Amino acid sequence: MKILGCVGMMLAALFCLTAFTSGVVSAEEMTDYPVDAVVTEAEVMAVPARSALLMDAQSGRVLFEQNADEPMPPASITKIMTLLLTFEALEDGTLTPGQMITASEHAASMGGTQIWLEPGEEMALEDLIKATAINSANDAAMALAEAVSGSEMAFVEAMNQRAASLGMTGTHFVNPTGLDAEGHLSTARDIAIMSRELMSHPEALAYTSIWMDSLRGGETALVNTNKLVRYYSGCNGLKTGTTDGAGSCLSATAVRDGLSLVAVSMGSPTSAERFESCRLLLDYGFSAFEEAAPSLPAEEITDIPVLRGTARQVPVTAEAAPSLLVPKGRSGDITHEVTLAEDLEAPVEQGQIVGSISFSLDGEELCEIPLLAAESVSRMDFWAAFRMLWYQLLS
Repeated sequence: MKILGCVGMMLAALFCLTAFTSGVVSAEEMTDYPVDAVVTEAEVMAVPARSALLMDAQSGRVLFEQNADEPMPPASITKIMTLLLTFEALEDGTLTPGQMITASEHAASMGGTQIWLEPGEEMALEDLIKATAINSANDAAMALAEAVSGSEMAFVEAMNQRAASLGMTGTHFVNPTGLDAEGHLSTARDIAIMSRELMSHPEALAYTSIWMDSLRGGETALVNTNKLVRYYSGCNGLKTGTTDGAGSCLSATAVRDGLSLVAVSMGSPTSAERFESCRLLLDYGFSAFEEAAPSLPAEEITDIPVLRGTARQVPVTAEAAPSLLVPKGRSGDITHEVTLAEDLEAPVEQGQIVGSISFSLDGEELCEIPLLAAESVSRMDFWAAFRMLWYQLLS
C-alpha cells in the first residue's frame, strides 16, 4: 500500500508539471498582469480571437463585441452550462454537495482531459464539481450530467431548454463536455449570457476561482486551466476550452472596485492568445468604464391627486437607482427624466406603477426605474363618505 501511495503522489506531481508545461500555463505566461493597464478601443479591436465580447455582468450591457454572433464550437466552455444546471439542482434540493455519485462506464470512457474515473468509482458531488470547474475533466462533467438528469441525452435536452430560456439563440448543445461533435455550437454573446447566469451563483465562483487543489486525499492534483485566476487581479473564473475544432477559447470573469465583467474569447490560435484576448478585454473594461450611482430627484417625485378616492392624493416612492456603467469621467453627465401620472382614479393599490424615472447619457437610455404608489387608496362610496363625515364630527 505504501508503494501504491508513493506511485500516486508521483503521478500527481507529474500531472502538475505537465499542466505547467503543456500550454495551460507556460513559463513565459507566469507573470502577474498589472492592475492599472489602460487599453483603448482601438487596441481592443486587435484581440487575437475569431470572436470576442465584453459584457457588464450586473446589467448585461455589451461594452465591446467582435463577430459575437457567429456560431462556432465552444469546446469546454460548454461546461459552464453543465455547472449551471448542477448548481440549480443543488439549490432546488435535487442533489446535495456531499452526495456520493457512482461513475458509469460511459462517464469513465470520456477522452480528453480527465481525472481517470473508474467505472463504479464513488466520488462526492462537490469533488466532481471541483474537477469540472478547475481541471475541466470530461469524465467528471459527464458524471455530473448523469447525476442531474439520469442520462446524457436527458441532460443535453435540459441544457438546450435552459439555453433557450436565457435567450441563447445561437447555441445548440450535443454533449455536456464540449468535445467536438457535429452541431455542437455556441456564440460569444451566448457564452457571456450563460456565464453571467452562472455568476449569479456565488458558490459556483468559489470553485472556479480556485487555483490549485487535489482529490482522492491528495493523490489527484488539480490545476486551474484558467491562468487568469492566478495572474489577473480580481479574476474569479470562469472556464477555458480547447479542441481541434474550436481552437483556444475562454470565458473570463473579474471584479474590481465593484465593477464585474465577463470577457469571452473564441477561436484563438493558441492558449496564450486566448488569455491575451481576455486580458485586453478586461483591461479595456476596467480602464474605460466606471460605476455611477445617480441620486433620485426627490423634489420631482411629488404626490399624485386621486379622483373619487378616500384620500385626495397618494405619495409616490421608488427604489434606489441602480449603479450604472458609464465611460470614465462621465458620471456627472448623466441626465434624468421623471414621468408621473397627472392623476389617478381610485382605487389605487400600494405598489401600483404610477410613473418612471429614466437615466440617460448623450441621449442613450441607461436604465428606467418605476415609480410606485406608496399607499393604497380605496374608492369613495356612500359608506366611506359617511364614515369620514362621522369621524370629522367626532373629532
